[in-house]
Amino acid sequence: MALSRQHKLIIISLALYWSILFILAHIPIPQLVRKADVSDKALHFLAYMILAFLLFSAINPYKKVSWHKATVWWVLLVIVWYGVIDEVLQSYVAGRSCNIKDFVADLAGTLTGLIMLSVFTFWSVFLVMTGVTIFGLSNIARANLSDLLPGTNMAFHLFAYVLFTLLWIRYLYYWLRIMAPKPKWLIVASILPAGLLLAVKLGSLILGRSFAITDIIVSAVGIIIVVGTIFLIAFFRQRFLQTEDNG
Repeated sequence: MALSRQHKLIIISLALYWSILFILAHIPIPQLVRKADVSDKALHFLAYMILAFLLFSAINPYKKVSWHKATVWWVLLVIVWYGVIDEVLQSYVAGRSCNIKDFVADLAGTLTGLIMLSVFTFWSVFLVMTGVTIFGLSNIARANLSDLLPGTNMAFHLFAYVLFTLLWIRYLYYWLRIMAPKPKWLIVASILPAGLLLAVKLGSLILGRSFAITDIIVSAVGIIIVVGTIFLIAFFRQRFLQTEDNG
């Protein structure tokens, strides 16, 4: 049976992500990462949550997780064994060690990803997981990343909120049937991305992380670009169709 375009993209994403994850886990920890004082356990949790999501979706892209079927247990077994081997191999890398707490974080991330897939469909989990990842990565370092990596930090916030806003608008279209350029669309399309941005920054304050105003501005720009562009395209397309109908 021929694979759909979505299925092919998931498989390609899994192959790239897993390869990059393996490489990054088996090189000495960069000095910049140490200087940023990154939360290692949070990073493990997020990394394996995404891995579980991609691996299960590559096998069953259109189905929820069913704990009564063997597929989810095979996925869990593969990731658990990979986590064990990954930790053992890291003990041979300079500056790294085999850490049971890292494995526990890996397992927690894996189970979280699979549990979400047992409750929600692929696109809903993709949206939620993107939001969780943005929140986690935004607050993963104790140091101020806007000072250490200003360009990379700005690019992350721009791309992250562009992606999240696109996923939210797709959800509005396919699940809630709310389409541009309906009057309420602008508000509905902006409210969840803006709410995520607010939650991230409140989380930064609660966790004692850095709170850079430039991050808020760049993130807001990403949201505005996506919402504004899609609204204008839909508006002019509607006007064009109305003109053709009248003609």
